[in-house]
Amino acid sequence: MSSYLTELVSDIASARVLCVGDVILDQFITGEVERISPEAPVPVLRILGETAMLGGAGNVARNVAALGGQVTLIALTGDDTAADEVDAAISRLETASADLVRHDTRPTTIKTRFVAGTHQILRADAEVSEPLDDNTGDALIARAEAAMSSHHVLVLSDYGKGVLGNGRAQRLIIAAKTAGIPVIVDPKGTDYTIYAGADVITPNRKEIREASGMPAIGLDGAADAAKTIADRHGLASVLVTLSQDGMLLAAAGDVHHLSAEAREVFDVSGAGDTVVATISSALAVGASLSNAAKLANVCAGIVVGKAGTAAAYRAEVMAKLRHQDISRVEAKLRSHDQAREQVAVWRRQDFKIGFTNGCFDVLHPGHVSLLHQARAVCDRLVVALNSDASVKRLKGQSRPIQTETARAAVLASLIHVDLCVLFDADTPIDLITLFKPDVLIKGADYTVDQVVGAPEVQSWGGQVFLAELKDGFSTTATIARMVESGNGDAS
Repeated sequence: MSSYLTELVSDIASARVLCVGDVILDQFITGEVERISPEAPVPVLRILGETAMLGGAGNVARNVAALGGQVTLIALTGDDTAADEVDAAISRLETASADLVRHDTRPTTIKTRFVAGTHQILRADAEVSEPLDDNTGDALIARAEAAMSSHHVLVLSDYGKGVLGNGRAQRLIIAAKTAGIPVIVDPKGTDYTIYAGADVITPNRKEIREASGMPAIGLDGAADAAKTIADRHGLASVLVTLSQDGMLLAAAGDVHHLSAEAREVFDVSGAGDTVVATISSALAVGASLSNAAKLANVCAGIVVGKAGTAAAYRAEVMAKLRHQDISRVEAKLRSHDQAREQVAVWRRQDFKIGFTNGCFDVLHPGHVSLLHQARAVCDRLVVALNSDASVKRLKGQSRPIQTETARAAVLASLIHVDLCVLFDADTPIDLITLFKPDVLIKGADYTVDQVVGAPEVQSWGGQVFLAELKDGFSTTATIARMVESGNGDAS
């Protein structure tokens, strides 16, 4: 991808995005279906895991933060535990903050998805969609108007839960125009009159069909529907997301088609939020709408390859932009969150996940043998690498010989390693519980009861594998020989 998009991603660190709308707590209950209930002809889901993620306007905020932008979320929640979870999730994002209006009797919207293997078998929604009372709505509007002067762009994330109803969307658009900042809308419903004056609106094909009353078949049909919507409702531009057909941008009378990024689709949950977040972040730092759309297309291509409500992280976006065919080495170096999402994708493909760890300071044949054996007992191997600080605590101030960057690059270049993550603790127990590997691998110089994480892995049905050691090789012995050789040369 051209270097200007890479520079654009770097610039997003200075973006300040204000996001107002319907926040949702997305819950995912995953498990296995092995039988039909004797009580009714329905599958019985044996629950293996539960996760919760930010959804709706919350996922827009999460995606802005993932790209490195600063974001403020103003939204309505109930006064309940789900609201506490939303607040806590936002607080964990380094560049995000939340100003949540809590309602005593109106619960936080929760969408619960039940997933068996790779298939979603049911979604259960707990929500209230009735119009919001004027007092609460006015309080929310006042907070948003007060925040506009310190932000570069306004996002309205409308999921039809009442926050942006009763004229509030229009009030916010007018306030943003007065403040001189652009407005991006993720719409809901069929009446786009309420978004008149917005700079960008981002419906999908189904939404543009319903709002325009046109079939929107094919690219030409989608283009006609987009231009009709823009003219009918006074919208500056319409960006239509077309799933496997990419995106279509109708602006200033012109139509541009962006082909979908070539990537296998695992889950489209929240992909529209990623598009909105990327568009707003790019416009916030002065990008053209065309370039913002191109970047959004790249980010959307990343998140649909992940499980659940996902985000496109700055590092992986940069890697994809620098190398359209992401190099094998770069693709393997991930943060903890990125690695967790990749492991989730592998699980959906029924791959057996292996995990091992170490300092791997001076790579030698013993290391290579261990990794070869490890990869032979799993489908995908995750290697956790001690950081420089961790190695110093464990091995002494003279170690490591090679920096963590160099050690990670060498490990990632090996065919047996599928993913490499750094960790700073003395043991990898937090990563083991995060990834929940099926196989935990260590060298045979350990016994099973000495392996960190062995009880945990065995508790969820995993196994511990002790790899045979290759005689005559160790990092300490290799370094000693290097020192002796150096002394010999100097004498």
